[in-house]
Amino acid sequence: MHKLKQGLLIIVTAFFSIAANSQQINNSKQLLDEVSSKMKAYKNMHLNFSTSLVNEEAGIKENDELPIKGEIYLQGDKYNLLYLGNNFIFDGAKLYVINHDEKEITINDEDLSEDEGFIYPSKLLTFYEEGYEHKLSNLSTIKNRKIQFIELTPIDTNSEIIKVVLGIEVTSKHIYQLVQFGENGTKTILTINKFKSDQNITDELFNFNRLKYETLDYLID
Repeated sequence: MHKLKQGLLIIVTAFFSIAANSQQINNSKQLLDEVSSKMKAYKNMHLNFSTSLVNEEAGIKENDELPIKGEIYLQGDKYNLLYLGNNFIFDGAKLYVINHDEKEITINDEDLSEDEGFIYPSKLLTFYEEGYEHKLSNLSTIKNRKIQFIELTPIDTNSEIIKVVLGIEVTSKHIYQLVQFGENGTKTILTINKFKSDQNITDELFNFNRLKYETLDYLID
């Protein structure tokens, strides 16, 4: 009888463990769906963000260097990104990478992708929609805001990204932070410092003005 009770206890414990895990996965999906719906409802978005890099194996620790600041406007599939000294303009069909220091412009027939093992700021609000398994992680209070973290693991076992931890502000359903772990031991932290939506901007922000840069003697490839 004692062994029977033990067996029943193990079965019941396993059942509730499976149920809890299932509920956790459902909750993470629900939260991500809410974030996605909220983001897609905006006419446009303007984000100021900062990124920092950690790789303890290479001797790079958190706060060793000042964060790199960036700024991005998004409207549908289009965006205008200022990051790492370059201006990235995607008009929905072509990507224009403008290097102001070198006065060079590269034109690509497709958008940036995660193939290089890095989630670009332009993909911050959509990357999680496919290709990842996810589950709820820690709930933290940061700067008096409740941040729910979700851990995402790539389905592709050959991905250079080991996992991603996405921080979502509980009240607004806005993304607050993305922490990406690479297979080379590098941790990249992207934090959104300011978020504005439905701004009064024009379509010109997402169009490449070839004549303007030709007049300024930029080399256009």
